[in-house]
Amino acid sequence: MLGAIEAGGTKFVCAVADGNLNIKARVRIPTATPEESIPQILLFFSHYQLEGIGIGAFGPIGVNPDSPDYGFVRQTPKPGWTNFDFLGTISSYVDCPVYWTTDVNVAAYGELKRGSAQGLNEVVYLTVGTGIGGGIIHDGKIYSGYSHPEVGHIAVRPPLIERDNFRGVCPYHDFCLEGMAAGPAIAARAGRPATELGAHDVAWQIEAYYLAQAAVDYTLMFAPERIIFGGGVSNQKQLYHLIRESFTTQLHGYVQTPPENEYLVHAGLGDDAGITGALLLASQVARNQDAAAKYHVYKT
Repeated sequence: MLGAIEAGGTKFVCAVADGNLNIKARVRIPTATPEESIPQILLFFSHYQLEGIGIGAFGPIGVNPDSPDYGFVRQTPKPGWTNFDFLGTISSYVDCPVYWTTDVNVAAYGELKRGSAQGLNEVVYLTVGTGIGGGIIHDGKIYSGYSHPEVGHIAVRPPLIERDNFRGVCPYHDFCLEGMAAGPAIAARAGRPATELGAHDVAWQIEAYYLAQAAVDYTLMFAPERIIFGGGVSNQKQLYHLIRESFTTQLHGYVQTPPENEYLVHAGLGDDAGITGALLLASQVARNQDAAAKYHVYKT
């Protein structure tokens, strides 16, 4: 049996699957404080004998095993989670290897193996929801350097139709992608939740402009074979025509890319991308198939 934890900003999704990744049980737990959420996670897994767990956690997190903050959630506005030893806490209660990375990385990996990026090696996955984060697939593997990329916080330039006094909702940066284009930013700009906006509301033109601008930046930085959008906001189908149109305008033919309808796409696994990727990585460490996975294994 394999376990998976997709730890997002609003909820944790935990699942248990067999060796063929057939999910046998799944639960959603609100992202409250660690004291409230962790016991529910441990209770769920206590009913199973697991051979491996894959964890994708909201960031920033410590992913460098040589750093003292490895396995910790770092600075975050979520109450109680700053400097919390997430990996160490889970590992102290389970008797199996654990793959530890970000929530967007597990989603990117899920899309690589079973979603919209199958057969590719160079991919950018961007989740757009309560926050914005991204996972980079390089040479068919999850990319990580000194730390993990934070592509959701790149600086962006507002369009002419943006409100003059709107600097975004990110508590760390003015005019960053997350602060200007995540769900809370759409709501702050419009004065009501994004779910209440009509498909032709001007807010979607602004949103598409920011996401297209990010796609241009990722294209110039990483030259991926595909850019995939996931998360709740990305489920707005009317966005894709607007994103592709704005991307073409902003890139202005500077470099070549695949056709926009094949290059800028929605997540093939939808909301299951993260849990699927976490289970795939749990299988990887359980079977020790990839030596690179050891980089993320917590030694119990």
